[in-house]
Amino acid sequence: MKMKLIAAAACAVAFLPAAHAVDLKAGDWTVSVGGNINAFYTHGSCKQPAKTVTGTALGDADMACGGKDASTVIGNGLLPSMLTVGAKTSQSGYDIGATIGMGVSTATNSAIGQNNVVDVRNAFVTFGNSSMGTVKLGRDYGLFGLIPVLSDMTLLGVGEATKATQNGRVSLGHLGSGMVYPGTYGQIAYTAPAMGAVSVDAALVSPVDGSSSASDSPQIQARVTYTGSGYKAWAAVKNQKFDGATSASNFTMNATEVGVSANMGAFGLVAGLQSGTGLGVLADGDQGDMKTKNVFLQGTFQATEKTKVGLGWGRTKNDTSGTTNALHTNQNTTFGVYHSLTKSLTLVGEIGQTKSKAENNATAKQNSVAFGGIFFF
Repeated sequence: MKMKLIAAAACAVAFLPAAHAVDLKAGDWTVSVGGNINAFYTHGSCKQPAKTVTGTALGDADMACGGKDASTVIGNGLLPSMLTVGAKTSQSGYDIGATIGMGVSTATNSAIGQNNVVDVRNAFVTFGNSSMGTVKLGRDYGLFGLIPVLSDMTLLGVGEATKATQNGRVSLGHLGSGMVYPGTYGQIAYTAPAMGAVSVDAALVSPVDGSSSASDSPQIQARVTYTGSGYKAWAAVKNQKFDGATSASNFTMNATEVGVSANMGAFGLVAGLQSGTGLGVLADGDQGDMKTKNVFLQGTFQATEKTKVGLGWGRTKNDTSGTTNALHTNQNTTFGVYHSLTKSLTLVGEIGQTKSKAENNATAKQNSVAFGGIFFF
């Protein structure tokens, strides 16, 4: 079950909008086509025996290095390679748009196996205008947790070089070690009309199964964002009931999020906090009614016109007090260099460490190095 949750979450990571290098116009319609291709060499070193820490322990050799002392993958970073197609028009006083985004992975663990899994991350339509706001219908990312991932520098790179997710999937950035995956859901979402610096979003999303089955009620998410001169602040919530086979496995996910990002000349800062019952390590309710807290901090510096350096740190902490080797914390630290060789091609080099700690204080860690590039078209 844990591995399925990890694979589903990793497969789902595809956040950046397409660069839309090609716009085709016909009458009132504009069709845009864009995407990205990326590949990275990643090497992880894990010295502890596998399953030193159990559960979704991202620094343990079982997940980080495929159960071995070391692992190597040449595959995707946090983003899969994507093709995104969009269409927009104005009709009868309404702005209407549609988006379909399809992702594929680079690496497999076979020399002859087909890489034929197409991951459709986005398929939605929007309609509205300046007076009524905008309604979105279809499949897209959730509101909760989306801004932190979009703000993570490793979105252009690798972050956590987790072997369990890279073959046929992607790396994890700081997911599970500082932030939860925002998820992709069938949803009906609403963005209120512009209110100066404040924007308000709310969504009814299709309920999901975690460690227990979903209830018959929708999941609810909402987010408020304030954008100022050189900074952004946000707060978000989400709620869903889960129905287990026993009364002990019935629980309600209640989670909150606050964060801020700021740019001060060449310096950038991101800070975020997520907390709640049923928040999960990677996905909604994947640890039942466990209370979990995520903290993420990042600083970047634009060293030259084309080169940015940054240091990111994140920790996911479960509210446990036992003596077993079950997961208590995941923690990741990544240092990265991001060089824009051209306006479309970024070369990346990262070093990092992912550490997992158990309730009984047993510790497992992976040291990693990654280099490669990402091209937007």
